[in-house]
Amino acid sequence: MSRSSPYLFRLTRFALSAAMLLALTAGTARAQAPDPNPGAITLTTGMDVPSVYYFRGIRQEVDPKFTIFPYGDGGIALFSGDGGLKSASLNFGVWNSLHSGSTGSDGPSNQIHYEEDFYTTLTLGFGKGMSLGTTYTAYTYPNQGAAPVKEVSFKLGQASRIAPYGILAFELSGQADAGQNKGSYMELGVAPSWPVWKSVTFAVPVKVGLSLKDYYETPTGDEKFGFFDLGGLLTVPLTVIPSSFGSWNIHGGADYLRLGNGAVAIGLGTEGKKNQYVVTGGIGMTY
Repeated sequence: MSRSSPYLFRLTRFALSAAMLLALTAGTARAQAPDPNPGAITLTTGMDVPSVYYFRGIRQEVDPKFTIFPYGDGGIALFSGDGGLKSASLNFGVWNSLHSGSTGSDGPSNQIHYEEDFYTTLTLGFGKGMSLGTTYTAYTYPNQGAAPVKEVSFKLGQASRIAPYGILAFELSGQADAGQNKGSYMELGVAPSWPVWKSVTFAVPVKVGLSLKDYYETPTGDEKFGFFDLGGLLTVPLTVIPSSFGSWNIHGGADYLRLGNGAVAIGLGTEGKKNQYVVTGGIGMTY
């Protein structure tokens, strides 16, 4: 048995336990089945397995082996009405990144737990499917692979076939680029989706990440263009699982990333290459 095998076993066991026990870990489920829990509290959990981990175009690992993202979310519906404000909800959760590669069990700390993010989001819903979310996130790194970052962000989006959105994020402490100044980030995107067969859906998320100020710092200054991401995502509901156990799905997809000079310079293991590819598969559940 290789030296990394025990870590890989522990990594997989931890992730499976997190998903099955609804551990509060962050993200958005892609469930397609009818909501089995129409109450005011919603629980979401799951895990994704990417070929390599990128955060806003910044590569997080030089030599990826096995990386897994277990996550979970608790949502509370606070308000529903017919006036200008249609709804209000509060979400909280945790998102984890566990690695057996260079930023995990094969890294300096020999610890698989690379990242753990805690967040809280207040979302206000308006007419025509418009919503505004305000999120506070604490990015932490249990194995000391990076310095912690605290951030507040605002997301304006519309629930529609194209699903356009925009994000403004402001670092309160720490820097995602490990730079000298707290940065400001903007992301613009769409996520059109179509039914392809029964409840199976196919989505084509497209997004671009930009530095408003000091988000992609390099020795020659701040690079405004961070990355462009074009993806494809297929989601299949697991209807064999009774709805009393929640709405389950499996999903998989691929992304093409075009990185800017700043993301290439800051990221680990990019080797100067601006064209990058990521393949991801996972499972999710909402109850």
